Amino acid sequence: MVLPNFVRAALAGQPVTVFGDGTQSRCFCHVSDTVGALAQLIEHPKAVGEIFNVGSEEEITIGELAQLVKFLTRSSSPIQYIPYEEAYEHGFEDIERRVPNLSKIHQLIGFEAELTLQQIILDVGSYHRKFAVAAAAARTVVRSSRE
Repeated sequence: MVLPNFVRAALAGQPVTVFGDGTQSRCFCHVSDTVGALAQLIEHPKAVGEIFNVGSEEEITIGELAQLVKFLTRSSSPIQYIPYEEAYEHGFEDIERRVPNLSKIHQLIGFEAELTLQQIILDVGSYHRKFAVAAAAARTVVRSSRE
């Protein structure tokens, strides 16, 4: 949920909150790429009973992600770093690097994520902007009906 949380905060002008020092890295895959891969796997007889990683190998640190979200949403929100000790219970351990091994799914169906991280951020931003406009319109209708 880090990516939608960052986008929502950036669009609202609120601090983009990074837990930890921001050096932990992740890979993000667009839902349409994931659904497309799953649809192909469902239809492939050699996929039955197998386990596959679906994702992207486009790795980014969480700190870099916060910067990229701010840039792509044209936000002036500050980036706020909160140490794990303040954010989580004692003993919390984060996985520093999460990068899926996609060799098995690539070999079976030739899967590679098509949409970039930048496109994912833009799509999430577009969704949240539309949602905000719809919510504002609904509030206007409710206020108008009360008057």
